[in-house]
Amino acid sequence: MRKIIFAMSVSLDGFFEGPDHELDWHLVDDELHDHFNEWLGAMGAFMDGRRSYELMAEFWPTADADPESTRPMVEFARIWRDMPKIVFSRTLEKADGNTTVVRDVVAEEILELKAQPGGDLALGGAELAATFMRLGLIDEYRLYVHPVVIGRGKPLFQPSDARRGLRLVETRTFGNGVVLLRYQDPAVISGAGGEPR
Repeated sequence: MRKIIFAMSVSLDGFFEGPDHELDWHLVDDELHDHFNEWLGAMGAFMDGRRSYELMAEFWPTADADPESTRPMVEFARIWRDMPKIVFSRTLEKADGNTTVVRDVVAEEILELKAQPGGDLALGGAELAATFMRLGLIDEYRLYVHPVVIGRGKPLFQPSDARRGLRLVETRTFGNGVVLLRYQDPAVISGAGGEPR
């Protein structure tokens, strides 16, 4: 069974973006970008909410043609363009390239997708992840904690009645001070899954 892996960069004070959607505090150097390319290149599909998808679609389809792009950026542009993408949106009418638009998160359909052969599924977007979390569909969390306090913004995790016990399976410190915290949800991995009590 394929895993659903939620990955997100987060500030030390728990925000995934600034109050005006700023991401300029992300510290993505070649080492970190190479790491992203290595594991994202092995995925079976990218699953995003509309905003995350549109943000990616604004830049990555042609990033490898930009002379300012670094080697890892050129590599990721090709990964992103070639990767099957699923966008969850009730308002997006169509999406370009290798992209399927899905209107709602239906747990049974996600479980069928997980049961298909292929690489794991990378989940992006904090709001979409909150829905997946509530339904007990996230196998693994990869939080990239950046050594910056931004003070205000959108918190990665919204208040919720959901409570999940996670197991730490990896930590890694990058040269720029970013720390990867990788957790698995034992209930989902074991197949117990379901909505938390």
